[in-house]
Amino acid sequence: MTFPRRRFLQLATGSAALPAVSRFAWAQAFPSRPIHLVIGFTPGAATDVIGRLFAKAAEPLLGQQIVVENRPGAASRLAAQYVAHSAKDGYTLFVSPLSSYTNEIVNPSPSIDLGRDLTPVALLANGTMVLAVSPASKVRSVAELIALAKAKPGEVLAGTVGAGTLPHLCGEMFAQRAGIKLTHVPFQGTPQIATELMAGRLTMSFIILSSAIGQIAAGQIIPLATAANARSGAIPDVPTMAEAGMPDFDTSLWIGLVAPAGTPRPLIEQLAGAARHAMHAPDVVELLRKQGYVPLDAGPDEFAAFLRSEITRWSKVAGAAGLKS
Repeated sequence: MTFPRRRFLQLATGSAALPAVSRFAWAQAFPSRPIHLVIGFTPGAATDVIGRLFAKAAEPLLGQQIVVENRPGAASRLAAQYVAHSAKDGYTLFVSPLSSYTNEIVNPSPSIDLGRDLTPVALLANGTMVLAVSPASKVRSVAELIALAKAKPGEVLAGTVGAGTLPHLCGEMFAQRAGIKLTHVPFQGTPQIATELMAGRLTMSFIILSSAIGQIAAGQIIPLATAANARSGAIPDVPTMAEAGMPDFDTSLWIGLVAPAGTPRPLIEQLAGAARHAMHAPDVVELLRKQGYVPLDAGPDEFAAFLRSEITRWSKVAGAAGLKS
């Protein structure tokens, strides 16, 4: 079974009215204590923003506190390992962005296999990726950025949240298609990348819009294009990559909820139901929209199918870039 990316996201974001919470068969015994939600990036990063929105909205649905813990490092692998080795009881969950899986494609580890050790629960949200540059670069278009990189091979510094993450692979795909060479500079989180762009110490980054929307609005970071087929409602004046001269550059950062493999299916379904309703609450939808996100509606089976298609897609990109082990 395959889920074409564009079709899946269109279906997910355009979901019809959801069934009432009362129609879910909530288990009597779960949860009976606080749930531990682990995030593999620093506070303020895209995954952190979505994870905390989910936690706040899902607490009243589950009737328990959801305690958020940031465990940054190794492009979220440290957090993933922690959750994978936790009890399979639904009380320890991982907020997983696409980058967790692309990192595994590029940097596999004998200590964890995300497909084997973690199980999908639900997709939470889908966020806009933006190709942005430092104002100090004097670049104001994708064409100008390509011209700069060709004039100064290897001198264009591209910030990412780690080797193998989505921003890294977006940069590699951009470099391949433009015929340029970029120098990869990794950081622990998007806020650090935004700071370096503002200071002029980085040239560019494929950055998640939600983590830099304030700096973009203030003119401290310059957006050149959105990495999607449609413009973002949050920054409608910014062209798409296709409009900027690079067609078929359709990607976005989806963020999902996963649990240790072996977690009982009834608990997975209960958590998926809470995630669906939490992320589609009107106030949450509005907050997401303002930051360039849309809520997704995919339970464990749909998420698993979509995940397989994404791994196939990005494995090809990583292989073409010579990054895949």
